Amino acid sequence: MRPLLTGALAAGLAAALTLGSAVAFGRPSGSTAAAGPAGPPASGIAGLQARLREQPHDAAGWASLGAAYIEQARVTADPTYYPKADEVLRRSLREAPGNDDAQAGLGALAAARHDFHGALRYADRSLRANPHGQRAAAVRVDALVELGRSGEALSAARRADAVRPGIPIFTRLAYVRELRGEAAEARRVLKLARDSATERGDLAYIAVQLGELAWNDGDLGRAGREYAEALRVSPGYVPALDGRARVRAARDDIGGALTDRAEIVRRLPLPQYLTEYGELLESAGRRDEAKRQYAVATAWARIARANGVDADLEIALFGNDHGDPEEALRAARAEYERRCPGAGVRQCSVHAADALAWALHVNGRDEEALRYARQATATGYRRAQFRFHLGVIEKALGERAAARNDLAESLRRNPRFSPLWAPRAKAALDDLGGAS
Repeated sequence: MRPLLTGALAAGLAAALTLGSAVAFGRPSGSTAAAGPAGPPASGIAGLQARLREQPHDAAGWASLGAAYIEQARVTADPTYYPKADEVLRRSLREAPGNDDAQAGLGALAAARHDFHGALRYADRSLRANPHGQRAAAVRVDALVELGRSGEALSAARRADAVRPGIPIFTRLAYVRELRGEAAEARRVLKLARDSATERGDLAYIAVQLGELAWNDGDLGRAGREYAEALRVSPGYVPALDGRARVRAARDDIGGALTDRAEIVRRLPLPQYLTEYGELLESAGRRDEAKRQYAVATAWARIARANGVDADLEIALFGNDHGDPEEALRAARAEYERRCPGAGVRQCSVHAADALAWALHVNGRDEEALRYARQATATGYRRAQFRFHLGVIEKALGERAAARNDLAESLRRNPRFSPLWAPRAKAALDDLGGAS
């Protein structure tokens, strides 16, 4: 597989990151997987466990079991696998101090728990032991972009691409471009990645990312085709079901969307999916059923915290609209300060900035919120909900012209971005006299 960062593409990425991008780790779901929907089957974990009972000093085996536990947590939304992963990865280090597989695994585990400083430390240690380690390189890129260290993230991505190019690096590069508002370039990178991909899981993952780009542009036709392609190559792939549910809701196929949402939360009850299901139910007038989904999301956050996960971003995103606003604000502040200590407008996670902006608004602190809402939209990331949040905050402050422009822009980008919030964006815009 040839390196992707060549010629004009490398120069373009360099320009984007040199200008200072606010890059979030993965999609809003927070997945730490490099690519692909499939995790290790339970029989694979059982096989590793059986082998280690016979060969208890096999450091590589302990590291493989740790990686399998992390992946199992990802595909099942069960954070109780994280302490198990931590235990066996440290066992690997006791058997072979400093081995790169265990260090990379601990980096992936730290990233999964949203400890990006820890993820960076372990990735660096792994790469010192093995400069060709792709997993450690991918974790390093993720950690750097989450911590707002864009110049270093560029160097890390270029180095990883030159040393060992592959789907995990390609998809990260595409997401960086998307966060910069460079959707066409992100799409080009993903199409190059698709040309190189052979595994069904990778093909499904890439199709979903192309669908996300189309969705953020309000192109329901193209988004629907990409999600359908992902489901063709990997039937039941949850992120593709999520995309299809959004497209169905946007086309007023509420029954189909509800069917997809019910299946998603049955298989992967993450706060993002539970909240989206609840909001769809609420928009359909089924408030009691929506409250049950919100209650499960709250329970997930408690379980995640008990298993070492920093769930502040999830708590903030959920709590801002459906939970305790004061708790949401505390969580949003804590998450922002961890990810963006002393950050300027160009150096922070857009998701952390948006969550803090909306938490401040919900708590009636719009003057303070405005700074963070502008920070969240400063990179050009084409997410309609961020622009909606900015417009609502501006409206609350009496900045009518700016509010009208931003609310109109949110609906121009994707007029059906949410079954619950898009109608409220339109109502707010109508209250200001409509688009100028």
